[in-house]
Amino acid sequence: MRPAALVRLRAPACGQPAQPPRATWQHGGVTAATHSTLFPQAPESVDAVLEGLDPEQREVATALHGPVCVLAGAGTGKTRAITHRIAYGVRAGILQPSSVLAVTFTARAAGEMRGRLRQLGAQGVQARTFHSAALRQLQYFWPKAIGGSMPRIVDRKIQLVADAAAALGTRLDRNELRDVTAEIEWSKVTQTVPADYPYAAAKAGREAPRDPAEIAHLYAAYEDLKRDRAVIDFEDVLLLTVAVLQDRQDVAEQVRTQYQHFVVDEYQDVSPLQQRLLDLWLGDRDNLCVVGDASQTIYSFTGATPDHLLDFRARHPGATVVRLVRDYRSTPQVVRLANGLLAQARGRAADHRLELVSQRPAGPDPVYTEYTDEPAEAEGAARRIRELMDAGVPAAEIAVLFRTNSQSETYEQALADAGVPYQLRGAERFFDRPEIRKTHIALRGAARFGGNDSLLDDVVDLPSQVRAVLSGEGWTGEPPAGSGAVRERWESLAALVRLAQDLAAARPGATLADFVAELDERANAQHAPTVQGVTLASLHAAKGLEWDVVFLVGVAEGMLPITYARTDQQIEEERRLLYVGVTRARERLHVSWAVSRSPGGRASRRPSRFLDGLRSGTTPTAGYGGFGAGGGVERGFTASAAPVPRRAQRTPARCRVCGRTLTDAGEMKLMRCEDCPSDMDEGLYTRLREWRAVQARSSGQPDFCVFTDRTLMAIAEACPENPAELSRIPGVLSRKLRSYGADVLAICAGREPGGVDGED
Repeated sequence: MRPAALVRLRAPACGQPAQPPRATWQHGGVTAATHSTLFPQAPESVDAVLEGLDPEQREVATALHGPVCVLAGAGTGKTRAITHRIAYGVRAGILQPSSVLAVTFTARAAGEMRGRLRQLGAQGVQARTFHSAALRQLQYFWPKAIGGSMPRIVDRKIQLVADAAAALGTRLDRNELRDVTAEIEWSKVTQTVPADYPYAAAKAGREAPRDPAEIAHLYAAYEDLKRDRAVIDFEDVLLLTVAVLQDRQDVAEQVRTQYQHFVVDEYQDVSPLQQRLLDLWLGDRDNLCVVGDASQTIYSFTGATPDHLLDFRARHPGATVVRLVRDYRSTPQVVRLANGLLAQARGRAADHRLELVSQRPAGPDPVYTEYTDEPAEAEGAARRIRELMDAGVPAAEIAVLFRTNSQSETYEQALADAGVPYQLRGAERFFDRPEIRKTHIALRGAARFGGNDSLLDDVVDLPSQVRAVLSGEGWTGEPPAGSGAVRERWESLAALVRLAQDLAAARPGATLADFVAELDERANAQHAPTVQGVTLASLHAAKGLEWDVVFLVGVAEGMLPITYARTDQQIEEERRLLYVGVTRARERLHVSWAVSRSPGGRASRRPSRFLDGLRSGTTPTAGYGGFGAGGGVERGFTASAAPVPRRAQRTPARCRVCGRTLTDAGEMKLMRCEDCPSDMDEGLYTRLREWRAVQARSSGQPDFCVFTDRTLMAIAEACPENPAELSRIPGVLSRKLRSYGADVLAICAGREPGGVDGED
């Protein structure tokens, strides 16, 4: 099965007019994270980058110097805020694109970020996963720092674990093998060596699949086997990069010279190892912007912890904290349920929860349904999905979300029986699919040699050309009957046809070569077009995605929370997992459970405790209650200790007449647009020029080496009265302030300068 489209591309339902967004954020013009317009033009000016942002998002975008912490609730446009922040900094000349490193946790998210930055006119910014960024550095510095060729990275860690177990004479079944591998991965990202595993696992409250001492031996044997075979694993990429940066100061300085500004998305999912790498990248600097939501921490079993996010202000007392709570994704009814889930939460993450405020019109209330058994639940969901599709809801705008992957099979069968196309998340990426790779090559050939292709003889417009090329690859205008691999292949190719239609509508003169160039860009960014089909996904796999209609199935005790969640921390993570599922829905939410597993079984199951007090006729379970934090901005404060010297930081220059952001160096010196009216004192300007000529002759320098004409114009316009005011004028550096400051201030005050100053 194929994964869902990586980036959602909205289109109106068949026969329905497109609804343009309203003009201002106050009236709903700000869209949710994935509601990007098809093929938008880059903003014409730097100030246009800020248009459409709400006040809090604008605070994020204009806070260009760290440390900055963005606490962003689900659906509040965090990706929009941080990409506009980077683009604004680049377009304003504050940030050099090549000096910015933005890191996130999935290739899909990194690809989406690169695509958005490209659309905003901020090409050249590095947006990568932690592993991808570390791997590039490790490959580059390996010959210099370690020598020789870099070891091969193993594709399947689990096979090495099996070989290590066999070498020790330990028998592991398939499930134990998977669980031991997970324990080794957790140990490495928490920087736990084999000998320390039993203590670390006990301290973290992990339920080891075997005796902890035995796992420690397996872990050690696994590491020995890797060394013997000269291979490394995925976690080693981070560990080795950390080791190189720690041991080689010259390498660390080279990396820090390259990257001056860091942005970390999904910061609540950072592991101790990733935080260590980030600290080494930063060195003693603080140009860091982190974005996260402790209420969406759902990967703690992998070593992720929200502590770095929650402790950010303590570690960076001068940090600016911005809270995003305006939810542009979900209706008030969905948001009310999401807030209700967190209102009953316990623990540290719950203490920092954000109360979302929906910005969308009212929609239907969530629907709660109880079924007699799991097959009946799957059939009921498939039946409702079929009804929604018959009413015009696109299949790609519907998702079925469940707690474990083992639940998928029942829903696959039910959807197939109902004639509903579907796709599973978790298979290969869109552009890695064999049919897409083959078609991409065919389209490139047609674009290059189309004049000699008989398939293109009778077609003129772009969509017809794409359909003609695809027909040569076996594609037909009508979908094949049923589901399965044949239907999945057809849906993948149909997504290319729709993309061609969208491009032709946005750019009427677009050619087949333009379409191929667009595909190349999207393949590089992993920015896939929409594939039609209902999405089947686990709650973990659904993180970061959204749909118009979401079916949350199997919401029963024993499944949510899962049976093996026993501690308070584990239970709260299960609650957060359900919260993530609820906040995937834009308009409609269906929540269901079955009272027995199979037909005729004992009806012993009850709805999840997390729904208590949220459904009519139920009372809430004990919890802290109350509301979370609202939106807003907290400015950093200066600690009482001696301040750490910091490099002077640039802020966006704005015209003092019209307020426009200035990017031209000459305009920035004048602090106004070239065509804005000047209030310069012409007499003062003349006296300054005469004084400059004397200074230049006495030192044997050209006039501009003293002060440029524009700097003198800026001085004559500002007429500074003291050294502080003079130092704020661009072009008056500290050396020139010492050398010429007294003379310039005397001339501005109408006095004669004290004489010719020499260089210090």
